[in-house]
Amino acid sequence: MRLKGFWFLAVLTGLAASVVLQVSGMNIYTPGNVEAVNGTDVRLKCTFQSSAQINPSLVVISWTFRPLAGGREISVFHYQQQPYPPLEGIFRKKIAWAGDLIGGDASIIIRDVKFTYNGTYICQVKNPPDVHGPIGEIQLRVVLTASFSDLLILAVAIGSTIGCIVLLLFISFCCRRCRKRQRQLKSNEEAPRKERKDPTW
Repeated sequence: MRLKGFWFLAVLTGLAASVVLQVSGMNIYTPGNVEAVNGTDVRLKCTFQSSAQINPSLVVISWTFRPLAGGREISVFHYQQQPYPPLEGIFRKKIAWAGDLIGGDASIIIRDVKFTYNGTYICQVKNPPDVHGPIGEIQLRVVLTASFSDLLILAVAIGSTIGCIVLLLFISFCCRRCRKRQRQLKSNEEAPRKERKDPTW
């Protein structure tokens, strides 16, 4: 009798675990650390994968902000069938929806970032029955100027563009010079023929 009770309890535990796994099939991915220059726009990327089929009418997305100095979390964005940016506070008219539910994207854009925006941004996605799962966190660091690596990437991009333009101009110049030389050679070849055909000689 005890053995039957043990097996019955084991089966119930297994069923409960399978239900938890099905309900907790949400995975969220964020870059972790993001750096932005003061006064620019920054995209906070948050993507998700759900074990359940994505239903745009049921998906709920919440973004909250935890200041660097500490304190209570602030709601900065909410999505439920449509985006709900904050109507008051430091993020008023600063948050824009940049995601795609079907594509598993819950990203937002912060306009004109300020130093007071330094802190942790938390992305949470619910897609019933996937309502339990990890959250995504992004540490935003607002700086006065771009870092050396960013400047280096920008310099390389500009240098590559200028190099491509110079190369195209050089190729164009060579092609023109080649065509001009071919025309000169052709005219030089035709001149003796005309002289041989001249009846005055």
